[in-house]
Amino acid sequence: MNHTDPTPRQARPPLAGIRVLDLTTVLLGPYAAQMLGDQGADVIKIEAPEGDGTRTTGPAREPGMASAFIGANRNKRSVVLDLKQGAAREAFLHLVDGADVLICSIRAAKLAALGLDPARLRERNPRLIVVTIQGFGTDGPYAGRPAYDDIVQGLCGLASLGGGADGAPRYLPTVIADKTCALFATQAVLAALVARATNGAGSHVDVPMLECMVSFTLVEHLYGAQFSPPLGEPGYSRLLTKWRKPYATLDGHVCVVPYNDLHWRRFFEETGRHDLLRDPRFADMAARTRNIDALYAELAACIALRTSGAWLEVCERLDIPAAPLRGLADLQSDPHLVATGFFRTVEDARMGELVMTAPPLRFADAPSPAVRVPPRLGQHTRQVLREAGLDASAVDRLIGLGAAVQA
Repeated sequence: MNHTDPTPRQARPPLAGIRVLDLTTVLLGPYAAQMLGDQGADVIKIEAPEGDGTRTTGPAREPGMASAFIGANRNKRSVVLDLKQGAAREAFLHLVDGADVLICSIRAAKLAALGLDPARLRERNPRLIVVTIQGFGTDGPYAGRPAYDDIVQGLCGLASLGGGADGAPRYLPTVIADKTCALFATQAVLAALVARATNGAGSHVDVPMLECMVSFTLVEHLYGAQFSPPLGEPGYSRLLTKWRKPYATLDGHVCVVPYNDLHWRRFFEETGRHDLLRDPRFADMAARTRNIDALYAELAACIALRTSGAWLEVCERLDIPAAPLRGLADLQSDPHLVATGFFRTVEDARMGELVMTAPPLRFADAPSPAVRVPPRLGQHTRQVLREAGLDASAVDRLIGLGAAVQA
């Protein structure tokens, strides 16, 4: 007999009930933890007394609440512990006892020196999932070296791919390594949670930035070197041609990507370039890839003859992927983002209105993710330590010693 509960359960965020300790700074780890908080996890940001350095990076209406910090720390609580002090480390271990996940970006040697290495933490809490984020894998010659986004962009090949018209290498104008590796870190957390649901045990997952970014970069760029012996050089030619860029029109720029055979046939017919339609260099995907410079040069020449609006209308009619070129300042007025409610205005008692992006993932059977203002430094220290089992006098003692700070 099917005993179906007639009372529908209240919808909950997918990670409701999961507690995450965020022992990271700058952007990679905080961004990963923020994504978990967006989906309902209780994320507790553990900060040193001076706070995360991004608290002072960028414009701010209030000391310690700068734009870079706000961008990667919503939906969290903040606890300040000076882990150089034994009393603070002991309090931290109480937090570990009740945690599901610890995300940590402290280098392994420093973590071990504090007596907080993953093996010890998992011995104390066997269900704990420890995700360590480091610049490099622990078994190679780079192990233990410091790494930031620029360093990893240079090592993984991206900076050499980002060269401008003069051919000089350039970093991409976004912290692509930090943000991409944050996605790897959240994947690690979720995979480990699934494994724990099956076997009941926690785990330790290492997220090495260089290895993650080489994997990311070579998905398409290993190319001819995918084979042994090689069938060509690394580097996907379509992405490396100087003609791959937004195309100039009579009054601006558009992004147009004819891709498959049908797209190109329709484009050549629309522009009256029947000579290109018959050109063997452009007959199919393989031929176009071999002759991508010539193909995209012809595309640019055609695009230059009409206005941006005209091309957007043509491409919509022909079902060719196209879009207007947006600048950063244009995004808040983009009609699609406006219609989907992607930007949220959040009111804060001290800072006034803040514009924040909404979590992009949507779960059909869960409520819309909350967007809570990032915490002040040490805002929740007393609350969280009491939840961890410390009585009021013990918390007062920690604060009196300077081992903990309450905002």
